[in-house]
Amino acid sequence: MMNNLFSIFDPSTNLLNLSINWISTLLGLLFIPYSFWFIPNRQFILWNFIANKLHNEFKTLLGPNSFNGSTFIFISLFFFILFNNFLGLFPYIFTSTSHLNISLSLSLTLWLSFMIYGWLNNTQHMFFHMIPQGTPSILMPFMVLIETISNIIRPGTLAVRLTANMIAGHLLLTLLSSTGNNMPNYLLVILIFSQILLLILESAVAVIQSYVISILSTLYSSEVN
Repeated sequence: MMNNLFSIFDPSTNLLNLSINWISTLLGLLFIPYSFWFIPNRQFILWNFIANKLHNEFKTLLGPNSFNGSTFIFISLFFFILFNNFLGLFPYIFTSTSHLNISLSLSLTLWLSFMIYGWLNNTQHMFFHMIPQGTPSILMPFMVLIETISNIIRPGTLAVRLTANMIAGHLLLTLLSSTGNNMPNYLLVILIFSQILLLILESAVAVIQSYVISILSTLYSSEVN
């Protein structure tokens, strides 16, 4: 049983000893059946338009050496993060992307797959990538060290970027809403208006963050080809 409103941010909230908050990650699947209609509706046309735009952009970033269909991995990543970010703005729906369990699992899995493929199939290219062109000989050991460290922290930066942006907006909305009980009536109007503006901003952040994660993952993938 839910004790208070803010227990939805706790992944350990359970019902009958079942941790049901993580089930919210699968709520995005509710949007899929619309794509199987014989007569496409407006929602399907919108998602199809977005997917085509993303496909063209990811195809350009991956370059001519990419495998056919590789863009669908990043399109699926975009929609998965978008659904979870956006659905988390609704009351009593757990935001799974605000936890490192989800964001780090996604980024670490992609990064490991890129690294394993790159070092096994394009070893020489991976070594060349660690030393930028035109680097003086005396600076080469330092550049290798810097490039190695920057490469290792990539999955962490992807995960922390997504998690921090999701948590920051939710905390700001929570802190503002908690002050409403002690406010006079004329200030409540300002508070409600500011909450609406913040909710619009959070909706934009949900889209932007899913796009940023997908673009960065695409750029990391293009470096190993």
